Amino acid sequence: MPELPEVETVRRGIAPVLLGRRLVRVLQRRPDLRVPLPEDMAGRLAGRKVVAVNRRAKFLLIDLDDGATLIIHLGMSGKFVILKGAAGAPDRFAPHDHVVFDTDGGDRLVFNDPRRFGLMELAATGDLDKVRWFRGLGPEPLGNEFSAAVLSESLRGRRTSIKAALLDQKVVAGLGNIYVSEALFRSGISPRRSAHTIPGRRAERLVPAIREVLEAAIRAGGSTLRDYVQADGALGYFQHQFLVYGREGQACAAGCGGTIARIVQAGRSTFFCGNCQK
Repeated sequence: MPELPEVETVRRGIAPVLLGRRLVRVLQRRPDLRVPLPEDMAGRLAGRKVVAVNRRAKFLLIDLDDGATLIIHLGMSGKFVILKGAAGAPDRFAPHDHVVFDTDGGDRLVFNDPRRFGLMELAATGDLDKVRWFRGLGPEPLGNEFSAAVLSESLRGRRTSIKAALLDQKVVAGLGNIYVSEALFRSGISPRRSAHTIPGRRAERLVPAIREVLEAAIRAGGSTLRDYVQADGALGYFQHQFLVYGREGQACAAGCGGTIARIVQAGRSTFFCGNCQK
């Protein structure tokens, strides 16, 4: 499932096509994805102008000029396809092209989702914090509100592993399995360490490591492991920069003489170096 860097990469890809543009036609080709699509979604979106294209955690947020926001989650296989100059062209769609947006700039944006685990919802822009997906959500890891002090306070007294704690979206928003493993390696912290031992000096190492790995992944266009592609169809290539994820049995990239191990935590694979991470 796409994590923060992949969703941010998609946001940056579709923003130039949507921002400041009016949706002259919206075509809804099925009634649902993971959940039913909003009632009369196509009718409610048609004619609206896009005033902002944002991201919160792993969700895309398309703000409209009527005070509504279209909330989009890509799910396992959802992607946007940009067709420059295709607005108003004859309707020839692929089997999994579920929602189509034509803009007054002449471009077409198609949401394709073979597994249909994505979702779209409409909500009032000013009430997003009340939407079920965002209630109690933690700070954005790339935002000013995320700091060693904030992380320390969130982890104080927690007896779960730091790996599990960082996957809790109430602690920090948008992190997933890949980037938690990579950030813990960069900070030299064992994924098995109890979260309550992180506040203080370890948090001061971990926060910049989280930022560093996310920023590097965004620069690389995210990670393509299975279904993910960028909005222009290009693959992400941060997977070629993984230091631990998916490298079980390989030599540690830090040159410590150790090898990368894999363990399972809460049903998820965790990769780490037992020599470097304590």
